[in-house]
Amino acid sequence: MFFKNAIFYRQTSPIGDNFPVALEDKLFTPCSSQELSRVGWVPPADLFDEPFRTIDGATLICMQKEEKIIPSSVIRQALDTRVKLIEDEQARKVYKKEKDQLRDEIILDLLPRAFSKFKRTHAMILSTGWVIVDASSHKQAEELLSHLRSLLGSLPIVLPDVNNSPSAVMTHWLSDAASRPAGFVPLDQSELKDSTAEAGVIRCTGQDLESEEIAGHLTAGKRVTKLAIEWQEALNFTLTDDLTIKRLRLSDQLKEEMDGLELDEAHQQFDAELLRMNREFDRLLQAIMEAFGGEVTRLPKQTTA
Repeated sequence: MFFKNAIFYRQTSPIGDNFPVALEDKLFTPCSSQELSRVGWVPPADLFDEPFRTIDGATLICMQKEEKIIPSSVIRQALDTRVKLIEDEQARKVYKKEKDQLRDEIILDLLPRAFSKFKRTHAMILSTGWVIVDASSHKQAEELLSHLRSLLGSLPIVLPDVNNSPSAVMTHWLSDAASRPAGFVPLDQSELKDSTAEAGVIRCTGQDLESEEIAGHLTAGKRVTKLAIEWQEALNFTLTDDLTIKRLRLSDQLKEEMDGLELDEAHQQFDAELLRMNREFDRLLQAIMEAFGGEVTRLPKQTTA
């Protein structure tokens, strides 16, 4: 159940311990016959009834979105047919405003017969002040956060801000192995970008990142924007220059440890994995912050009389 990606946010003030109960006010229900999409909260695993699971101060939540699928080609074909029929029968031209109205009518006609696509997005709220969303893009993460924000009234979180440029630091890791913090081992994938206006990009896969070829690119001014890393023989992931974690997976060693738990009940196995994910994320995010010079100190907002 480990997240595949991680976009993480820092709480600027506590969200509160009672927020999971609020999720029950907007549980997921399927779209009606005339709805294009609907969003709601569901249990983070089919083992449970509640829309959250809390273990050792970490709360796992899950948002489900249903979208009706109506191919644009089907809408366009139906619209062309209706427009042609009107123009032939009434001997007049159909203009944009009327076409938009006809398109809306066509969509309403097709909705009851449309297939549905379901997508789930998980998030964890840690007692140490982090909110982590399992999303591959900030747009996907923000969709979950915006619905959580509207439910709670506010959501005091910000993207992390560190003292040292992640791109510059990761570039230094490749050019000077001694500068790497303990536990961070570069693997064989990276993305290098030119800092000039042309912004040339080199994507390396299966490449020795300590080779003379890579060193030449770094000397020429290219900077690391993505870097595959093994962390403390526990997690493998790609770290980007905006501190997004992608392609997260367990190391063989950690996978064996978790597979060896051999718990009798499925919910016990789930809780054990959630507990381990909580602890690994807590340690990892602390290590990432330290690796990039620590978090920027945020001054409290000043009030005016």
